[in-house]
Amino acid sequence: MSAKSSAEVIISGKVYTLSGYESEEYLQKVAAYINSKRGEFDAMEEFRRFPVDMKSTLLELNIADDYFKAKAQAEKLERDLEEKDREIYELRHDLISNQIKQESDAKTIKELESANKELLLNKARLETTLEDTLFGKVTEKKEENAEVTETDKGEAKKQGSKQKK
Repeated sequence: MSAKSSAEVIISGKVYTLSGYESEEYLQKVAAYINSKRGEFDAMEEFRRFPVDMKSTLLELNIADDYFKAKAQAEKLERDLEEKDREIYELRHDLISNQIKQESDAKTIKELESANKELLLNKARLETTLEDTLFGKVTEKKEENAEVTETDKGEAKKQGSKQKK
């Protein structure tokens, strides 16, 4: 708790000594506020005609009105701050959830890429095996055809020689 301080202030032309736990600057600020409110009222022609007790009451009511408006504004700002804090909390929660989802999605993508790579390798092996098998059959057929052709040529020669005889 701060030390008690005192300040001499002028309110409505009179010197007062204010004491409190606030700073001297703050106490001067309070006195300046009261003087400015009193000055606002003194500037109004009709206010000057009121009795002193009515002037004091109107000044007190006006200061109380300012207080309640400031208090309502402070409460509204606090509610707004709480709302913003709640929004920030929810956004952080959403951010964390999205980061977790992103990490999970990245893991899934890696797994799928790995599986895709494996499938492509398997496909390449199967295509190679299929080509080898088909190429082997084509080669066998060519060899068979070549053998048949050779045999046919040989037989044709034999028949040609038989016919010549």
